[in-house]
Amino acid sequence: MRLLHGNPAARRAVGLVLLAVAVSVACVFLGRWQWHRHVARDAAIRLVEQNYSADPVPLDALLPEPGAELDPGDVWRQATVTGTYDADAAVLLRNRPVNSQPGFHVLVPLVQADGSVLVVDRGWVAWDDDASGEVAVPAPPSGQVEVTVHLRRDEAADPRSAPAGQVQAINVGQVLAAGGSDAASYGGYGGLVDETPAPAVALGRLPAPSTDPGSHLSYAFQWWTFSVGSLAAFGWLARRELLEGAEAAAGGDAPDGDGTPRPARPAPASRRRRTSDEETEDALIDSQLG
Repeated sequence: MRLLHGNPAARRAVGLVLLAVAVSVACVFLGRWQWHRHVARDAAIRLVEQNYSADPVPLDALLPEPGAELDPGDVWRQATVTGTYDADAAVLLRNRPVNSQPGFHVLVPLVQADGSVLVVDRGWVAWDDDASGEVAVPAPPSGQVEVTVHLRRDEAADPRSAPAGQVQAINVGQVLAAGGSDAASYGGYGGLVDETPAPAVALGRLPAPSTDPGSHLSYAFQWWTFSVGSLAAFGWLARRELLEGAEAAAGGDAPDGDGTPRPARPAPASRRRRTSDEETEDALIDSQLG
């Protein structure tokens, strides 16, 4: 502490070192955050690649009874189920554009023989580009239908309100409530792959999940590079502060940045004051009078 007292250069150097440590630690944590996002994204991609094109199995093989939760490892598995669409309980999902096109997903409960339902995302309908016109929703096939779906986990309930017959998330409880159904269901829903018989007018097909890994890994290494770089840059600035402070204290004979002594600067030579024209005339008059 005595070394810092009365030594501005040392105080500035210590401040730079502390700043370097703070920036470096922040960059390390930001890099770890991006790394964990990369790991999570990589796991999601492997799950899609493993399950998306797997052979379909009966629904009860993955969801044995109403109220059952879909296992995270079975997300995107294909399942087959037979039932009847409850068209009167159809609900529209808001704010889910497809390929930048505004539109709605059409969610319809599929009623099975025991009265339980599986919420099916049958596809999507486009909306006007300015999202202002009415939406015409084609009817699902009537009577008994055999459906193949990609199973998805129930989304979290969305606290935002929505117009009648619409929801903000594919939360099974909210979907059934919005459609006026109180039937028993599952902790998951299905994204339509195929239905037999086919409807008179088909909806837009649901897009396949993205397998783009994103830039999380490169961002992680960039943050870690910034961490090392901040230590080097601020360390160099701190060393420079100390050297310049030592030079000032020694009158200019302190070593330079490479360790070699820096010669003291010569004192500026005194400048001779220039004689003015008036002074020259006065001198001439004095010499004549004398």
